Amino acid sequence: MPGPEVLLYGLPLAFLAGFIDAVAGGGGTITLPTLFFMGLSPAQVVATNKLLAIFGSGSATYQFWRKGNVERALVLRLIPLALAGAALGAYLVHFVDPDSFRTLVGVVILLVGALVLVNKRFGTEDRYPGLTARTLALTLPGAFVIGMYDGFLGPGTGTFAMFMFALAGFNLVKSGGNARTLNFATNLGAFLFFLIGGQMVWWLGLPMGAANALGATLGARMAMLRGSGFVKAVYAVIVLLVAMRLFFVR
Repeated sequence: MPGPEVLLYGLPLAFLAGFIDAVAGGGGTITLPTLFFMGLSPAQVVATNKLLAIFGSGSATYQFWRKGNVERALVLRLIPLALAGAALGAYLVHFVDPDSFRTLVGVVILLVGALVLVNKRFGTEDRYPGLTARTLALTLPGAFVIGMYDGFLGPGTGTFAMFMFALAGFNLVKSGGNARTLNFATNLGAFLFFLIGGQMVWWLGLPMGAANALGATLGARMAMLRGSGFVKAVYAVIVLLVAMRLFFVR
């Protein structure tokens, strides 16, 4: 078990992860390696990461929600499907080869990033048509699949969710608000599951969670202040980081 000195780098990295995650998703690409580096077991890493993630995603959700950047009628319909998908994903871990799946997802997220960057208008304007049949046909199964991915593997869940909401017609700021809200629900569900297992390292997760929440608050406010162009630039960087983690970290 590590000593308290690991917080000297754990706290600033948790803050950075919260900031990045609130803007474009992908905060887990920072917090998971950080917890591994501290010497925790894999089970402790996953459980403790969910503990601090509910602070960050909850803080970001609050900021986006209070400023009207969450489409509540839609997101509240998607949360049950995302939770059901996450439960199925956690179950499928025992039957599917994670390495092959990780490589496939790495390719997919690079294609997603390329589509976002090549289409200069993608995510820059809010064209959400409301709760139409097309919107529900895209987001209902999409939320289930994203939840399943979160339960199975995890890295880049928020990034994929942002892409889904942008496809539905939201600009990237509102896509981020919707994605953070959806991600908070799946993080909370996973937190309750891991709480039963007793693997959380509370003395690490709580202070790092507070730092993560501070970073997420700043990131959410920055995204709303700077707009979709800023979010798109950060999104491109996060796509690369998530893809690199999926390809090269086993």
